[in-house]
Amino acid sequence: MSETIQCSVEAGIMLIRINREQNKNALTHAMYSRINEAITEAETTSSIRATLIHGSESCFCAGNDIMDFMQNPPQGDDAPVFRFLRIISSARKPLIAAVNGPAIGIGTTMLLHCDLVYAGDNARLQMPFANLALCPEAASSLLVPQMLGHRKAAELLLLGEAMNASKALELGFVNRVTTPDQSFQLAMKSAQKLAAMAPSAIRLTKQLMKETQADQVQQVIQREGAAFGERLASAEAKEAFTAFLQKRPADFSRFE
Repeated sequence: MSETIQCSVEAGIMLIRINREQNKNALTHAMYSRINEAITEAETTSSIRATLIHGSESCFCAGNDIMDFMQNPPQGDDAPVFRFLRIISSARKPLIAAVNGPAIGIGTTMLLHCDLVYAGDNARLQMPFANLALCPEAASSLLVPQMLGHRKAAELLLLGEAMNASKALELGFVNRVTTPDQSFQLAMKSAQKLAAMAPSAIRLTKQLMKETQADQVQQVIQREGAAFGERLASAEAKEAFTAFLQKRPADFSRFE
């Protein structure tokens, strides 16, 4: 699994590369576990000052691996995906992302917990949870309406509309848009700048920015997680996943 999640430390920065392009960087339980280990290492190692998550120039993350999640639904709070959500939402050190190509589902919602996000102009963000008969996660049901207001959030969370890079910039999901071959360099430049700054001041500043609703974010993540697990086992989700794998529209006409 070290091949699909590549981790290294460079100049005080934990680099996490999602490297499963043949599956559009879809995340499995084992991949979540490796990411969790890397971020935890970054959080507990004094010489590591920031974490940078990236994919390739053509793909960031197409969300969860549907087959893996259908065959092994996450069970309990210690499931790797739920641990990942707690870890990224409570990280004390800066989290930075370089995003190119598809960023679907968790590929978008994890960005809500990153401090800086740099996107290639080929980036495409989408949260199609309702389209798959699921529900939001990563506290997106709280954070996206806060960012955009209810109606704009409804376009993204109820309709599952996609955002291109310029739209993501306009709505505040990313900091800057550049060419795909420059997004990682921009992210790395900011990570290096942060790594050279006073570490306690950086951690405190991030804490002060987030602490007013930190408890609420964790409560929402837990509530969403419980609902997400229920939705995975639902007949609606089974129809949605089957339709997705069969490359046909889902038929929800028999459901109430």
